[in-house]
Amino acid sequence: MMHRPGHRRLAPVTDTTRAELEEIRASIDNIDAALIHVLAERFKYTKRVGRLKAEHDLPPADPEREERQITRLKALALEADLDPAFAEKFLNFIIAEVIRHHEDIRS
Repeated sequence: MMHRPGHRRLAPVTDTTRAELEEIRASIDNIDAALIHVLAERFKYTKRVGRLKAEHDLPPADPEREERQITRLKALALEADLDPAFAEKFLNFIIAEVIRHHEDIRS
C-alpha cells in the first residue's frame, strides 16, 4: 500500500490491540449494566413520588424542580468533564418518562 501525502499511516491491528479493545469494551458493558440498575432504582423513587402526587392531587410535572435539577446536573456534568448539553438532553428524556409515569398513575 502506497503512503499518500497528508494521510497518516495506520498501525496494524495486533492481538494486543484486540485484547485491549475487549478489555475496554468489557468495562463499558459493566458501566452500561450499572446505568440500567441505577435508572431502575431512580424510577422506583419517582413512581413513589407519582403516587404521592396522585393521592394529593398534585400535578404530574413540577417545572421549577425540573429546572433546578437541570441546572444542578449541568454543573455536575461540567465537573465530570461531560458535555452539559448532553446531560441536559439526557435528563429531559428521563423527566419526560417520569411525567408519563405520573400521568399513568393518576389515571
